[in-house]
Amino acid sequence: MTFTPRAFQKPAPRIEQADVPLATLQQQVAAIVTGQRNAQLLAEAADRTASPSDRIAYQLDAWLVRHPEAPVSTIDDYPDWTPGGAQ
Repeated sequence: MTFTPRAFQKPAPRIEQADVPLATLQQQVAAIVTGQRNAQLLAEAADRTASPSDRIAYQLDAWLVRHPEAPVSTIDDYPDWTPGGAQ
C-alpha cells in the first residue's frame, strides 16, 4: 500500500490577501509589547509587596492584562445597582 497525497481542495490564498497594512501591524505589535510590559510590572509589584491581598490584586490585574478578551462586568450587568449604596 502506498501513500498518495490528496490534492488541495482550493488553491492557497494569494499572499496579498494575508498582508495587513504596516500601520496596522505596528499598532498590533505596540499593543502586545505594552501589555507584556504592564504584566511584567504587575508581576514585579506582586513579588515586592508584603500584603497578601495586594499580591492577589496584582496577580489578577496581570492576568487581565494578558487576557484582554476576558469578559468583565460593566454597569449594564447591574441595572438596579446604585453607586455608593441604596438611596
